Amino acid sequence: MSRSEEFALVSRVALLGDGEAFGVLVEAYRSPVLRFLLHLCGDDELSKDLAQEAFLKAWLNIRSFRAAAKFSTWLFRIAYNTFYDHTRARKPSVDLSSVAFQLEAAAPGIDSSIDFARSMSILKGDEKSAMLLFYMEDFSVKKIAQVMDCPIGTVKSLLFRGKEKLSAYFKNSGYDR
Repeated sequence: MSRSEEFALVSRVALLGDGEAFGVLVEAYRSPVLRFLLHLCGDDELSKDLAQEAFLKAWLNIRSFRAAAKFSTWLFRIAYNTFYDHTRARKPSVDLSSVAFQLEAAAPGIDSSIDFARSMSILKGDEKSAMLLFYMEDFSVKKIAQVMDCPIGTVKSLLFRGKEKLSAYFKNSGYDR
């Protein structure tokens, strides 16, 4: 969707409360938002709930959207905040870094069941978010900084650390042989 089409739809929603125009925006961004949230939380049902909540927040707050950024950037920021609000509201039951250590210790050599989700579990929350936005959603570093509300240098550091951790994880899992 072009930026001008996006702006026209957002304008119709903000000025006229046009539900059909918002439906077009939801259809355009449903899959990327769901994919992003699914990779963050790892739970299909929870990702659907969080996506629904993010779209509801977007609908309720669309008048606060400023066209300085793309609508998608604004929407992913809402989705990102919705996930972290949910995460903060509940106490973590497991420390993911200890899970990753246990997984590595339990599977010496090449483990064919290692998948993307398992490898991502070794990353901290912000590293995971930056990696997903960069590699899965093809966001630029600048756009990720807007979504995560942090400096560009921080995003670059998160991506660097994430790549280093994943590289070490796969090397230790025998994938470098």
